Amino acid sequence: MKSAKSKWLAYTVIVGLIPIVARMLTWLVTSSGRVAPFTASDFVAFGLVLHISVFNELEHASIKGAGMKNVLNSISLLFITLYGVLCALNVVAERDPGLVDPSLMFFISAGFSMASMALGVVAFYYLPRVKER
Repeated sequence: MKSAKSKWLAYTVIVGLIPIVARMLTWLVTSSGRVAPFTASDFVAFGLVLHISVFNELEHASIKGAGMKNVLNSISLLFITLYGVLCALNVVAERDPGLVDPSLMFFISAGFSMASMALGVVAFYYLPRVKER
C-alpha cells in the first residue's frame, strides 16, 4: 500500500509539477520581468495530469456501490472539461492579450489545481484499494 502511494507521489505529482518547476527555474535565471514565475497554463497541465491519475485510481478502488465511483468520475470529468476551457482561454489570450485577464486566469487555474490535488489525495489515500494478486 505504501508503495502505491509513493508511486502516485513520484509519478503523478512530481511529474505534473515539472512545468511549474521548469518555469520557476527559468524565471530565476533570466532577466527580471522577462519570464513570469507562474502561469495559468502550467497549472492547467498539472490539473490534467492529476485527473488522469484519479481516473486510473478509481479503476483500482473498491468502492461499495457504483454511485460513489460514478460521482468521483463525474467530478473528474467536470474538472477535465473546465481545464479544457481554461486551455482554450489561454490560447485566446495569446492571440489577443487584452481579451482575457491573466491574473484572474492564474487564480482560477491555481485554485482548480489545488482542488484537483485534494481530490487526488482522497482517491489515493482514503479510498480502499482492490487487493493486488
